[in-house]
Amino acid sequence: MAGGQGKGGKGGRRGSASGGSLGGARQLRERVRTARGRRPSSTRWLERQLNDPYVAEARARGYRSRAAFKLLQLDEKVGLLKGARRIVDLGAAPGGWTQVAIQQLGPQVRVVAVDYLEMAPLVGATILQLDFLDEDAPEKIRAALDGPADLVLSDMAAPSTGHAKTDHIRVVGLAETALAFALEVLSPGGAFVAKVFQGGSERDLLDLLKQNFKTVRHVKPPASRAESSELYVVAQGFRGASQDAPDSD
Repeated sequence: MAGGQGKGGKGGRRGSASGGSLGGARQLRERVRTARGRRPSSTRWLERQLNDPYVAEARARGYRSRAAFKLLQLDEKVGLLKGARRIVDLGAAPGGWTQVAIQQLGPQVRVVAVDYLEMAPLVGATILQLDFLDEDAPEKIRAALDGPADLVLSDMAAPSTGHAKTDHIRVVGLAETALAFALEVLSPGGAFVAKVFQGGSERDLLDLLKQNFKTVRHVKPPASRAESSELYVVAQGFRGASQDAPDSD
């Protein structure tokens, strides 16, 4: 997901129905020859996609992206989706997380999927093609939600600059903006998830989360590539209007 939006592993065996690690069986690696005019980085990306079992498994299960397994694994670890009836998916395109939410929770769930990139329709989802950073975006999302949210998901990531520290600061900035929105729309007991990168400049974000949620933790799902510094901050038990002293975690 680019410019504030977007979604995107190892192993071989078919994972559990809930999306556990696919690690285990040995696979033959496919190599991609560098075509004339194609940059080596593009060749490496193609080779990684061809040899990524989560990519193959996503196709087999009809998921729009391998990122679907990240949400399945987050849910398996912390019970993220349990009881949710209204969900906001920020940075939703191409729709893997939205698919999982609808499939896991059934037709009674209301999912508002937001991205400035175009996203094909999904039965059960309200899709808003807009930039979350636009001034009027939060109001449009609240109108589509038609009530308080139980869960706000943010898999937003700014386009990579290639400079790790800059990329970290930018993604944390997006997470902070998503959190400010979540604090306005979440119902008591609700949850918030945001992508961050390891890098050490998220103290303000964590402090605010601990003030407003009962539990806060970092989770790196198995589907998040081992070489990536990506991980997710998961906050559960939104305190709502009355904020007690935060629990340590």
